[in-house]
Amino acid sequence: MNRIIGIVLLVAGIALLLWGYDVYDSASAQVTRLVNGDTPKEAWIGLVGGGICVLVGLLKLK
Repeated sequence: MNRIIGIVLLVAGIALLLWGYDVYDSASAQVTRLVNGDTPKEAWIGLVGGGICVLVGLLKLK
């Protein structure tokens, strides 16, 4: 059961990382960073949440 949870967390984490990077690299986010210097919180949620999911998933697979 732990392996299944690990695989699901790994896949979900990779998807979140890709989504977070896509949001971070979007044109509207680039304009916002240029004007305000702020990164969208959706990008942070995707990148940090995805990283945590990947790490927990890898730990579950060991």
